[in-house]
Amino acid sequence: MLSSPITAIIFDLGGVLIDWNPRYLYQKLIPDEQAMTAFLTDVASPDWNEEQDAGRSLAEGTALLVAQHPQHKELIEHFYGRWSEMLGGAIQGTVDILTELKNSQRYHLYALTNWSAETFPVALEQFEFLHWFEGIVVSGTEKSRKPFPEFYHLLLTRYNVAPQQALFIDDNLRNIHAAQALGLQTIHFESPEQLRAELQALGVL
Repeated sequence: MLSSPITAIIFDLGGVLIDWNPRYLYQKLIPDEQAMTAFLTDVASPDWNEEQDAGRSLAEGTALLVAQHPQHKELIEHFYGRWSEMLGGAIQGTVDILTELKNSQRYHLYALTNWSAETFPVALEQFEFLHWFEGIVVSGTEKSRKPFPEFYHLLLTRYNVAPQQALFIDDNLRNIHAAQALGLQTIHFESPEQLRAELQALGVL
């Protein structure tokens, strides 16, 4: 049962509405699957990328990694130099759900995303549905990110959202647990079909 009526729905973007994956680029650059996985795990790692999402400039992040792994200089520089090639497109099933929620006019719609302030404008230009949100809080702009509580509080206070009346959707369990600790209702996104079923069970759709 719902703890409180939902008035606001907060979406994560990457992995929920937008298919972003560095492998889309690096499968072109490193044909060997095992070598590509090793590069994206041990060199251009998710932890390194998150620092740019949290506000470190792309130039600084790239320079630091090149200094640590000079033998991979060219591959590292392609990470942001060819970043747009990591965008696989919209996750259409979730966009369809967002469309229904928007058209229902029953909910305030927001986005809370870990994303570099320097690359987010590319997504804004490419994906029309990003302009449907009443507000988007971007980690790189705010110099904070999920799962830190203050990043969630930024959205809640900026848009006067009561946590217990908000539903947060994210594909990262770490971020889900952080939202739950703040009193938000949550759905751990696994697929558009699963999301639709859970929203229907909650009476949201």
